[in-house]
Amino acid sequence: MELSHITAISPIDGRYASKVDALRPILSEYGLMYYRVLVEIRWLQVLAHEPTITELPDFSKKTQAVLDAVIADFSLADAERIKAIEKTTNHDVKAVEYFIKEKLDMENDLQDSKEFIHFACTSEDINNLSYGLMLKAARDECLLPEMQRITSALKTLGHDLAHVPMLSRTHGQTATPTTLGKEIAVFFKRLEKQIEQVKAVAIRGKINGAVGNFNAHMAAYPETDWSALSEKFVTQLGLDWNAYTTQIESHDYVAELMDAMSRFNAILVDFNRDIWGYISLGYFKQKTITGEVGSSTMPHKVNPIDFENAEGNASMASAMMQFLSRQLPTSRWQRDLVDSTLLRNLGSCFAYCMIAYASCLKGIGKLQANESYITADLENRWEVLAEPIQTVMRRYGCPNPYEQLKDLTRGREINEQSIHAFINELAIPPGAKKQLLKLTPLNYIGLADKLAKTV
Repeated sequence: MELSHITAISPIDGRYASKVDALRPILSEYGLMYYRVLVEIRWLQVLAHEPTITELPDFSKKTQAVLDAVIADFSLADAERIKAIEKTTNHDVKAVEYFIKEKLDMENDLQDSKEFIHFACTSEDINNLSYGLMLKAARDECLLPEMQRITSALKTLGHDLAHVPMLSRTHGQTATPTTLGKEIAVFFKRLEKQIEQVKAVAIRGKINGAVGNFNAHMAAYPETDWSALSEKFVTQLGLDWNAYTTQIESHDYVAELMDAMSRFNAILVDFNRDIWGYISLGYFKQKTITGEVGSSTMPHKVNPIDFENAEGNASMASAMMQFLSRQLPTSRWQRDLVDSTLLRNLGSCFAYCMIAYASCLKGIGKLQANESYITADLENRWEVLAEPIQTVMRRYGCPNPYEQLKDLTRGREINEQSIHAFINELAIPPGAKKQLLKLTPLNYIGLADKLAKTV
C-alpha cells in the first residue's frame, strides 16, 4: 500500500501531519543527510584553511562557493542519491562521504581534495554534530516559538481575567477565593521558567576521532594543534565543545534537554486538566464553530477536545523523552549502537510536542469566561470568610478563634446573616469589625487581581 497521510502508521505522518511540517526539513532522514553533508564540507573547509596541513591548500573564493553550493542546493534528489549509494555501502555516513566525492569529481579544482573528505573522522564525529545542529534548529526555530506563543496567550488571558473572582477548590472542596486571571498567571510563570531552562541547555559536540583521543589526527599531522582546531570548528558551527568523549559524544545534554522539555509538558498537562475541569464546572464556555460536532449522538455537547488532545500528546512526548533521557547517557565501553537507533526518534518526541502545543493554543483561543456563572458559584459561599474572621480574631487576642469558627461553619449552612451576626458579637475594635463586615465572598481575593495584572 502506498504511503500517504491516510495510510501512515504513525499519526505524526498521518492525522497530525500538517502540524509538524516545520520539523520535516530538520528532523527527518532528509534533515540528517543535509546536516551530515554540511558538517563534512565545513570540516573540509577548515582543514584547507589550516596552515599545517600543507597537502590541502586553502580554497579560492570560487572553490569555496562551489562547496557552499553543495550545502545550499541540497535537494530531495541528492538525498535519494545518498540512499542509493547506501544500498551498496550498507553504511549511511560512508554513503554521504561518497556522495560528496561524486560532487567533487565534477570540479577540476577539487580533484586533489577528495581524500580529505571525512579526514581522521569516525562516523560519530559527523553524527553527533549533525544531531546537535538538528536539535538546535528544531528547538530554536520550531519548539521555542510555539512554547512562547502559549505563554503569551496565557499572559493575555491572565490580564483579561484578573478581575474575575472565583471559588478555589483545594482537595476539591470549597476554599479561599482567588481570581480566574491569577490562576492562569500561575501557569504562565511556571511555563515561562521552564522555557528559560530549555533555552539554557548547551548543545554540545565533538570531532576527536575513533575514541576521542585524536589518534589518527596526530599520526598524520603531529604538528597540528588538533584540540584547538576541533574546538574552533565545533563552536563555529554554533555548538559547545565537549573535549572529553569516547567514540560518541555522551548525549548528556540531550538528556538535559529532554528533561527540561518534559517539565514544560508536565506543567502544560496540569494546565490542560485544570481548564478541562473549569469547562466542566461551567466557568468557561467554548466558542462554537459552524459545522463542528461535539458528539455523534448528543447534539448539545461542545467537548473540550483541544485540551484533551494537548494532554494526550504532551504526555506521549514526555514518556518518550523521559525514556531517552535515561537511556542515551549510557553506552557500553567506548561505543555501542543502541544510541544510534534511539536518536532517530528525536523527531517523534518533538513532533508530539508540536501537536500538543498547537492543540493547546487552539483550545485557549476558544475560551470565553462565563463570569455570571463563576460569580453565582461564589457569591453564596459565605463559609469562606471563616478564614479572615478567625485570623483577625487572632490579632486581637480573642479566645479559641479557630475553634469558634469551626463550630460556626463546619457542616452547617452559612449565609450573610449568620456571618454578620457572629462578627457583631466579637470583642474587637470597631474599625476591625467594620472591615470584616465589608468582606464578601466576591471581594475576599487578597492581592489576586494585582498579581494577575502584573505578571
